[in-house]
Amino acid sequence: MAKGYWVSVYPAISAPEKLTAYDNLAGPAVRAAGGRLLSRGSRVVAHEAGITQRTVVVEFDTFEQAVAAYESEPYQNALVALPDGYQRDFRIIEGTA
Repeated sequence: MAKGYWVSVYPAISAPEKLTAYDNLAGPAVRAAGGRLLSRGSRVVAHEAGITQRTVVVEFDTFEQAVAAYESEPYQNALVALPDGYQRDFRIIEGTA
């Protein structure tokens, strides 16, 4: 089965410290669902469009597990804690193998 990945890009973060409530809820929800954080706001060397937005990548054993984790009650509760004014592009993608 192919792995599943969450990919989140934050085009605008006005106050990073306000993400704390979301992080405190999302981290445990993701880990409980089997997710493994691969990258969160790490260093970026931008090419092409030159955009260096914060990007978060989480890996799951299967695509279905990634979808179920997003739909889970604990993660939905975390989403409520995202502060107003944040822009986020969130995708669940299937790995190639």
